[in-house]
Amino acid sequence: MRCSSLEEVRELLASIRSLVSVDKDSIPSFTRGGLGVLDEFKDCFIDVVVGGLLGEAEKWIHETQHGVEQLVKALSLTGFTYPREFRSFVENPRHHLRKKIFNYVYDLARGRLGFEEFVRKAGAALRTSIRTNMRTAYQIWGLTQIMRILAEEGYYLAYPEHGFISFDRSGKQRLGIIPPNAVLGRIDEGFISIFHEAPRPLGWEDTGDLQRVWSLYTALRPDAMIYTGMVLNIVDLSRSPPIKRPTIILEFKELEDWYNRVRDLKGYFRKPLTAEEWRSMWLEGLFQGLADIMGVKRSEVRERVEEARSLRVREYQLVKLYKTVYNPEEMILITRSKTPSDVREELENHGIIVYDDVGFDSTRLRRVAEEIRRHASFNGAREVTLRLPLPLAKKLQRVMKKLGASSLEEMIEKLGSLINT
Repeated sequence: MRCSSLEEVRELLASIRSLVSVDKDSIPSFTRGGLGVLDEFKDCFIDVVVGGLLGEAEKWIHETQHGVEQLVKALSLTGFTYPREFRSFVENPRHHLRKKIFNYVYDLARGRLGFEEFVRKAGAALRTSIRTNMRTAYQIWGLTQIMRILAEEGYYLAYPEHGFISFDRSGKQRLGIIPPNAVLGRIDEGFISIFHEAPRPLGWEDTGDLQRVWSLYTALRPDAMIYTGMVLNIVDLSRSPPIKRPTIILEFKELEDWYNRVRDLKGYFRKPLTAEEWRSMWLEGLFQGLADIMGVKRSEVRERVEEARSLRVREYQLVKLYKTVYNPEEMILITRSKTPSDVREELENHGIIVYDDVGFDSTRLRRVAEEIRRHASFNGAREVTLRLPLPLAKKLQRVMKKLGASSLEEMIEKLGSLINT
């Protein structure tokens, strides 16, 4: 590491201020070499705040990239995309983190921020960024490994037809639908539809009611939803919440102490709720779910929201809330590290299947893939694609010609007649 203490950061700050001048409009200008010192300052601060995590994050990136490469090969993909922020992080973690503190460093250099305030704000930005990207890395690694295992069991990519999987949901809901990231199919078993980080806000410009309620659910977003059959849109306005009931919810936890982490739900209620919204059954059901997992009365939850007070729950309670709100047939939790027996028991008593201590060992996800495979079906499918290697397809064409068949269906009928005679 370049630096190991905030004192070294403070010393570099003195060097920066000797190389910068600020005009009457608080716009800084740097002397020759000043910008280089600025980058050195950013790197020094990054090393002090998240230096240890950065090395670990780079290892996780390697695992994720390798997992995606395996999936590309297993499903013969034409390509893939990461979420925009994660793509930037993967390309160059340190450069990505530099960008995250650019404005703070700029304000520090021109005297708009004091050193202590800079440390607090820029440090929080760095920790949030690296943790968010490590979380995304583990989610994508887990999903790619599960899909790879299914591909090795004979599943192919039925959707998207162009063979390009996107792990990014940006802009996918503009038409008012929530499409899958991937649909896998097998000719003798059926289809499995996979939605990563759904639901999301919809582009329903003329449906004010939906816009009002949907913001609540943007935060209640499990890592992945799995549906039996060919499901190309999970929006269902007749349900509460307004999406189709998932077959399976997958939730990944990458931190060793994930169960001790606390989430503040206050931000989920972004504006005052109307009396009409209070009367809606889906909202009352959500508050009942919150009350159940927090161990308080529903009226207390409602009071906290109305008064903009905190609604703090632990992460394992949030997992239980996902199950209460979305009511999947199965809820599966995958944790990188060992989960304490008491937390595991509480989750299992709530009907949640726990696979813990997975690490980056894909063999430990085989049972998860088998559980998902068990739910494959032909629901919603109109056809099944039969994919053959080119040499075999040419042999099939020659057989059709010899039999005088004009289609695959006719050839099968003629072969059946020959077998029965």
